[in-house]
Amino acid sequence: MRRRAWRTVNAGPAARVNIVADQGNDAAAVRLYRRDRLTPGALPQPACAQDAFTTDDGPGAADDMTEARRRKFWGWGYEDEQPGTAEAQKTADLIRSVLGFGAQHVRTPPTVAGLDLPEPRLAIPDSLAPIMTADPYQRACHAYGKSYRDVVRAFHGDFPHPPDLVAFPRDENDITAVLDWCQEAGAAVIPYGGGTSVVGGVEPTVADRFAGTVTLDLGRLDRVLDVDMDSGSARIQAGATLPHADAQLRPHGLTLRHYPQSYELATVGGSVVTRAGGHYATGRTHLDDFVQSLRAITPAGLWESRRVPASGAGPSPDRLLIGSEGILGVVTQAWLRVQERPRFRASVSLSHPTFADGARAARAIVRSGLQPANCRLLDADEARLNGAGDGRSALLIVGFESAHADQEALLTQALDCARAHGGTPLAAPRVSGPHPTDGAGSHVATGAEGSWKDSFQQAPYLRDVMVAADILVETFETAVTWDRFEEFDGRVHRAAEQAAARVCGTAAVHRRLTHVYPDGAAVYYTVLAPARRGSEVAQWDDIKAAVSDVIIDAGGTITHHHAVGRDHRPWYDRQRPPLFARALRAAKRELDPHGVLNPGVLID
Repeated sequence: MRRRAWRTVNAGPAARVNIVADQGNDAAAVRLYRRDRLTPGALPQPACAQDAFTTDDGPGAADDMTEARRRKFWGWGYEDEQPGTAEAQKTADLIRSVLGFGAQHVRTPPTVAGLDLPEPRLAIPDSLAPIMTADPYQRACHAYGKSYRDVVRAFHGDFPHPPDLVAFPRDENDITAVLDWCQEAGAAVIPYGGGTSVVGGVEPTVADRFAGTVTLDLGRLDRVLDVDMDSGSARIQAGATLPHADAQLRPHGLTLRHYPQSYELATVGGSVVTRAGGHYATGRTHLDDFVQSLRAITPAGLWESRRVPASGAGPSPDRLLIGSEGILGVVTQAWLRVQERPRFRASVSLSHPTFADGARAARAIVRSGLQPANCRLLDADEARLNGAGDGRSALLIVGFESAHADQEALLTQALDCARAHGGTPLAAPRVSGPHPTDGAGSHVATGAEGSWKDSFQQAPYLRDVMVAADILVETFETAVTWDRFEEFDGRVHRAAEQAAARVCGTAAVHRRLTHVYPDGAAVYYTVLAPARRGSEVAQWDDIKAAVSDVIIDAGGTITHHHAVGRDHRPWYDRQRPPLFARALRAAKRELDPHGVLNPGVLID
């Protein structure tokens, strides 16, 4: 008897075709890869080399390695995307002309050969030799995430605590074997997806009680295993990058529709355990909302939840793993609710006299019951910096999408809400569809919306150039309820400006709303300031501490979608209830009795 209609996906080498992600209303998905930089038949994968190594046993094995495309070990993206010195200098000159600060000459990025890494403290056991390496490039590549302080330290060649070994498991049996060996050896294990953490979530800095560290890179577990067309869901391995998962879903007319700014390199598992926010600016804003069930390997055994559409059976086992940041177990698979590819779209960009006016408009839109896929508000300075405004008005971008129905009527309702709060359309609304499910002839962003999307996509790459030009550029984000929003935003914005000016002499602080709810909003702040060569990390840590104190004191969350990691621990400890911390520690003792998984994250 047929219980469900699902398809087993052929995700072998033939499935790796040159596909670029669909352009959604959150710009990270706009043609991220140049076809001339792709190996024929291959999609870029996230970890530094786990999928760039191919053997007869499949991609990623640590023996008989053949080098292919490699990630930059110190910054964002791939080595073949790093601009040459002349191109980087030209970009830096342009940035300096806009900001008014930055070094006259960009510095040259480091090389692996020039690094002075500490010797590994652990020896690879014979049983794990096929999947484990102490290669200097791999160790450097897995030493940091992708925050400003990570990139600065890596750019300076500062690697005091790289992982001693890096493991590339082929399956769950390999994961179990690595966990068992690490418990016996007294080594800490750092689960690693795409390495895109901006909060120290994958940095292998652990207590002295550990004999060493092993980073567990899941990049070889990258398949869409099942697609359930009746239920609109798919079973996906945790190491699949978001573009690679989307590429495998595309033949079914489906998509994850999850586009964080880290889309190019982020993985399914990493997005789950960090509660990542993505494409949808309203409604289902986090990947949490798409999880049906999870499967994980813990030091104590297998964890697998029941796959149901909803349940009232006690506390959710999925919720314990979602947001656990690798401290309880290694998520290996997830059943996720997937989306039909949008065929109808409608969007408009509006100017508002002030950021507060735009926020009131955004609130009115979601409070009316509308759930636009895109509802992003940029303050005047953020809009100007992104080439989407003149610096005099805030910019509100609203967009709707559907696989089934025209969106013009919904956009008209949203326009009425925005106009009631001083919104003026910058151009006529754009309504399109139906488009083919393959994306041909789809809705392409133009004008202010297109400028912002392009800038959003390029930001991680530009940040690398700014680091080379001694420009401090970093972000922080939070969320608060509407009743406190305007006072809260004012306090946090002033605190960031004052701290950055005190530490750096001069600074610019921009902000935008990234996600909007009927009861509140998420605010995302960008700090730009001159960096003092050699003191960049101390400068940012000083600014970060000042604004984080204000965020907690004013009643916001220390993070809306960036996770906790090691960087947010002091303020997360203040935000969470003390009894919850005790309950979480008890769960960790049961699942990870030796405390080897990502020590120092969330709890001690």
